Amino acid sequence: MPSIDLTGKSAVVTGSGRGLGLAYARALAAHGASVVVNDVDEAAAEAAVKSITEAGGNAVAEVVAVGTSEAADRLVGRAVAEFGRLDVLVTNAGILRDRVLWKMTDDDFDAVVTTHLRGTFTCARAAAVRMREQGGGGTLVLVGSPAGQRGNFGQTNYAAAKAGIAAMARTWSMELARAGITVNAVVPVAATAMTGSVPAFAPYVEALRHGEPLPDALRKGEGFGTPEDCAALVPFLASDAARDVTGQCIGIGGDKVALWSHPEEIKAAYADGGWTAEALADVWPATLGAAPQTVGIPAPKLPEA
Repeated sequence: MPSIDLTGKSAVVTGSGRGLGLAYARALAAHGASVVVNDVDEAAAEAAVKSITEAGGNAVAEVVAVGTSEAADRLVGRAVAEFGRLDVLVTNAGILRDRVLWKMTDDDFDAVVTTHLRGTFTCARAAAVRMREQGGGGTLVLVGSPAGQRGNFGQTNYAAAKAGIAAMARTWSMELARAGITVNAVVPVAATAMTGSVPAFAPYVEALRHGEPLPDALRKGEGFGTPEDCAALVPFLASDAARDVTGQCIGIGGDKVALWSHPEEIKAAYADGGWTAEALADVWPATLGAAPQTVGIPAPKLPEA
């Protein structure tokens, strides 16, 4: 089994004061990387840094809300100022403003897209500029979601942003390949404040807070676990062992890791000279309409009470 050693590398993890971001930052530091912890909550960021340094790692805090170019430049600049270079960027920062379409306001939409999608773009752009200038390659780990792969009721803004992040990972993996920079999207499923608001998961998230283990039906069947269960994927992707892994969407949670498929055509029909609306109506039921694709995140198969 290869050893994952990130000694000498530095990383920025956005939204890493708590939850999944903190787990990513701790995992990177545990494998030797120096980490810039980022959060909008100064107390959370400082507590995260303390937990990393007390465990023998190296970390500093940079308190700023991601989304703007100025914030991205601050984060990259802090890594370079403290550690001399930037090797890894993890774009984890995010918020929720869940509403059904007819109740979602402009502010609800813009806030989520600014943090998730624009924040990923601005931070990745600043990191790519630095990594290309310094040479030696690098790693961009973009944080996606099952909602971005399949859609989710009440999450127009969030699902759209996460779908865009998956598309950016595929695009940037091509654009940055010559510079030796890998780009992948991780799709984590974990007990967090976000998933704790989902009724089906809420009792299990609460039980976990009280030290009760998650049942195998969740850990294996649903790939649902703790933030720490998702963390190993990040240092792996940042390591030499993953130099050939790029442009992928990789799910992880509980005891499960999985590769998501990319969108592709699954069925086609042809008409000489092109299609009319009537011809489409005639052939649709027996051709393309015979196996419509499902939408939404499947309901979890939870153990019976």
